[in-house]
Amino acid sequence: MVDKPGRRKKQTFPWVKVAAVAIAALVVVGAGWQVYWTYFYKAPPVYAMFNTTDGSFEVELFPACAPQTVANFVNLANSGFYNGLVWHRIVSGFVIQSGDNYTKGGLNSTRSKWGAGGTAATVPLEWCGWLHNYQGYIAMAHTQLSTKAGSQFFINLSNSSANLALDGNYTVFGKVISNWNVVQAIAKSPLCLPPTCPQGWQPDEPLPPVFIDSVVILGQANGTTSSTA
Repeated sequence: MVDKPGRRKKQTFPWVKVAAVAIAALVVVGAGWQVYWTYFYKAPPVYAMFNTTDGSFEVELFPACAPQTVANFVNLANSGFYNGLVWHRIVSGFVIQSGDNYTKGGLNSTRSKWGAGGTAATVPLEWCGWLHNYQGYIAMAHTQLSTKAGSQFFINLSNSSANLALDGNYTVFGKVISNWNVVQAIAKSPLCLPPTCPQGWQPDEPLPPVFIDSVVILGQANGTTSSTA
């Protein structure tokens, strides 16, 4: 309908245009946030103090590289899961390993199961490419049948070809940043040797056991300076 001459045309607010502009702005902001979160944001490191019967050492964890793994490890540590567990596998020049709930308290009643424990909840393999199985770096352990990990972890003792061959198959999520001598002391623990191992013991188990007293999550680095270097 055409307005009659001299009649002022009724003005309407351009709701459709405003809505379109608002939606476009939200899309742009959302896309920008996604790009920032994906390519620029790096979660700050987390620190954990390992207190063992051979002394304490500190580990820097990298949620920017392995967010699910670090979150899982932090939750287990905060729940006290690692308290009282044994370093149940020591391979000279290769790794020391712990995180098996069957080893809690070093009980002989569960010794035949040492190395088989863990948690029902698992996390997937996370590999970002800039963390490797170098000396002092910590990674999650898992069975040969799956790349998913639960609670067991290991610390690399060297830069050998055997250690570097683990790259891409095990989630590396942190590194030892202080008191490397404590890790070395654990690695040098006396092991039972066949045929003198007590019944049920494995050749890579320390005799007597070496324990994790606790794993304490810290808000920032403790400030100690003796590293793996």
